[in-house]
Amino acid sequence: MGNEKLRIKKLYALSSENRKFSFSLPLKHSIKIGKREYEVKLKADEKYGTYILWKNRKYPVEILRSSQNKYEILFNDISYNFTVETPFSLQRMKVLNSKQGKIEKEIIKAPMPGKIIDVLVREGSTVLKGEPLVILEAMKMQNEILSPVNGMIEKVMAKPNTNVMKDDLLVQIKL
Repeated sequence: MGNEKLRIKKLYALSSENRKFSFSLPLKHSIKIGKREYEVKLKADEKYGTYILWKNRKYPVEILRSSQNKYEILFNDISYNFTVETPFSLQRMKVLNSKQGKIEKEIIKAPMPGKIIDVLVREGSTVLKGEPLVILEAMKMQNEILSPVNGMIEKVMAKPNTNVMKDDLLVQIKL
């Protein structure tokens, strides 16, 4: 890229509820609501601090926190959280969020300490959601540990007649 400047003509503000608001650069001193455009001025003085002047009314504005592209502002005594994104960073965020939901395997852990009574599956076998995988005895009660997903048993770590602690790995299922 060298000495070339990145020319961004539009930015996006994403609210904490992921509502998207776009604005063009350079910033104008007006806002558009529907098809009407209104003049807006950002001002500051010793008496009122920083405020927005809109329709001859003053609305106090204060930046409470800012970190990189994340902001928390107080506008007219109401707190708002948002991020400012470029078109590139917004697209990157969408790609990362879409990949986040794709889990390739499910790891089943012991929900409590106890003794493995029986392992009901083998590596390479297929299981359906709700099918029992392991029988775990805890406090003189036998508990079936069920598969939360459909898939193939990739690895079995549980062994009959062994003790396990809470969160010990029992079975790994490939989706």
